[in-house]
Amino acid sequence: MSTQTLIESNELFIGGGWVSPQGSDRIDVFSASTEELIGSVPDGTNADIDAAATAARNALQDPQGWSSWSVDERASAMERLADAMDKRSEEMTTRISMQNGMPIAIAQQLEGVFPQVLLRYYAGLVRGTDFEEERAGLLGGTIIVKKQPIGVVGAIVPWNFPQALAAFKLAPLLAAGCTVVMKPSPETVLDSLTLAEAIIEAGIPDGVINIVPGGREVGAYLVEHPQIDKVAFTGSTPAGRKIAARCGELLRPVTLELGGKSAAIVLDDADIASSVENLFSATLLNNGQTCFLGTRVLAPRSKYDEVLAVFGGLADALTVGDSMDPATQIGPMASKRQQERVEGYIAKGKSEGARVVAGGRPTGQEQGWFVQPTIFADVENSHTIAQEEIFGPVLSVIPYDNDEQAIAIANDSEFGLGGSVWTGDAERGEAMARRVQTGSIGINHYMIDPAAPFGGVKQSGLGKELGPEGLQAYLSTQSIYKTQGGAGAGAP
Repeated sequence: MSTQTLIESNELFIGGGWVSPQGSDRIDVFSASTEELIGSVPDGTNADIDAAATAARNALQDPQGWSSWSVDERASAMERLADAMDKRSEEMTTRISMQNGMPIAIAQQLEGVFPQVLLRYYAGLVRGTDFEEERAGLLGGTIIVKKQPIGVVGAIVPWNFPQALAAFKLAPLLAAGCTVVMKPSPETVLDSLTLAEAIIEAGIPDGVINIVPGGREVGAYLVEHPQIDKVAFTGSTPAGRKIAARCGELLRPVTLELGGKSAAIVLDDADIASSVENLFSATLLNNGQTCFLGTRVLAPRSKYDEVLAVFGGLADALTVGDSMDPATQIGPMASKRQQERVEGYIAKGKSEGARVVAGGRPTGQEQGWFVQPTIFADVENSHTIAQEEIFGPVLSVIPYDNDEQAIAIANDSEFGLGGSVWTGDAERGEAMARRVQTGSIGINHYMIDPAAPFGGVKQSGLGKELGPEGLQAYLSTQSIYKTQGGAGAGAP
């Protein structure tokens, strides 16, 4: 797809309106499929973060502002925001697909619909949440336990699912009564312009949501900004470690959703040939640029060749092409750097002795950052491609001899984010799933559900997003001790 008109902005969305940036640098955005320039926005600076954080703080402390609104008023505003985003769904998905290479058919579902689902879910959830309760004290008197907004949130959003993962943060923090400074990734900034337009239409008060695009340095400044009360980050484990260290020094609450190297455990009674669509979603969704994917496929040695045939056939049958083509199932990587990273891992897999059964070669496209879906056989779990997150359409098929060994291999990873078990016996599958050290796992499928807490263990992160747990992450608790009859109580 050629872009006839550049998508350009000369302003930032801060304090409820469009303001001039305090720097002169620009972020140029290129099509992942064609490498053409498709848009440009201001590159945010530390001074812009200062302005956004001040706007968010003022909105939080406004006696008549967002945090003081009734639960129903906030929920209604969130539903208006969802309605405004519905109107812009086509524009949003087009911009995202062009920027990061997500196949448009997938973007229409996950980026064009899922953010609104989350906004409406948390609007409904917050209407049924008690933010204050009374308890009888063990030492006499009454205790009021009050939940209140945690404050101003610094939200850092990645490029692979820019609106869905923004909504992971925006929906619960808005429901809790917080305000936010959000930093989109430089690779996906054009969709944030559309989000800002929806925020204005929905009548979200000035300063509640502020958006400052920028690179790592601006993100680091946001993390340690004195006006920020909590950080919410989705991205790589190395970046997450740095953020965790800084937040630890500052004693600042942080939620980290980081990398993964999840296991898809195929049991000996599984009929995976009839589950190809679910297998694709659990292992190769969004060109492999998805943190929870089961990129280590564990196959029983007795069915190893059969599993290889199914995955090799799947990879060979997938349509690789322009992300804007509705027929495309695998689009390009989000950037040239990411393409080179994935190709480097493919070369590493070959050099360590793994055998390519599908892909592993250039796609033939003259333009765009494409990588052929690649399936490796004869992989040992100690191989680099089985231990490190690749973030591309590359799967390692690892043999095992029995269920105990399968669990041991699945758990032999520094990550623990997603995973799946494939079986003809649901009860057996659940028993296996319970033993995998991971934050979430599916049986014969994998798909995140808004009602379930999502987040990793080990090096895959800290804290949970989604579900009621996601709301609690943006609330702080205060205890108020009341004495009986208003008289003071003596010390115990």
